[in-house]
Amino acid sequence: MNNATSPDNLFAAARQRLVAELAGPGCAITDARVLAAMNQVPRHEFVPEKSRGWAYKNIALPIGLDQTISQPFIVATMTAALAPQPDGRMLEIGTGCGYQAAVLAQLVAAVYTIEIIEALAEHAQNTLHRLGCRNVHTRTGDGYDGWPAAAPFDGIIVTCAPGHVPAPLIAQLKDGGRLVIPVGPPGNQDLFIFQKRDQRLVEQARFPVRFVPMTGRLL
Repeated sequence: MNNATSPDNLFAAARQRLVAELAGPGCAITDARVLAAMNQVPRHEFVPEKSRGWAYKNIALPIGLDQTISQPFIVATMTAALAPQPDGRMLEIGTGCGYQAAVLAQLVAAVYTIEIIEALAEHAQNTLHRLGCRNVHTRTGDGYDGWPAAAPFDGIIVTCAPGHVPAPLIAQLKDGGRLVIPVGPPGNQDLFIFQKRDQRLVEQARFPVRFVPMTGRLL
């Protein structure tokens, strides 16, 4: 096997094609830092081995336990909407396989991520550690309550859909910070981008999406 056809190089080439697609007219992701982060993180490491041939397609993929890894376009869109800064501290609700946390880890000082499904949380922690994401802090628990001990946060990203915006997350967001969250029942969800101003959320944008529902506390 020559270097050009080694698995690592084939995955790297596929990742570059995906990033070019995200930057192209069909997706129009313009944040250069986000695109660079997406090009750095090996998405194939976060999906089951049987799905690795699809890892760099712009689609969501099942990761087991009725959960999915989000479509790369959605990951890039939500990440850019947070306006992450190098000294930022981010909270993620819904670690899943850990891919979104790994992308954020390239862009900010610290990522705190919570997953309610213990098996997923442990697997994500192992993957993130193996890939050297030392600035990602993981926890198993109910994301509705956020992570009070680590608050306040410059941004909060929620990768599962509650029926409403959890009040603890609003309280743990810095004034001027951004909250990116899908809200609504399956089949009728919108992704909201909020900014916190004077202790209240101001809507910046919204568009229809499809996420797995938030589980845990009755919503």
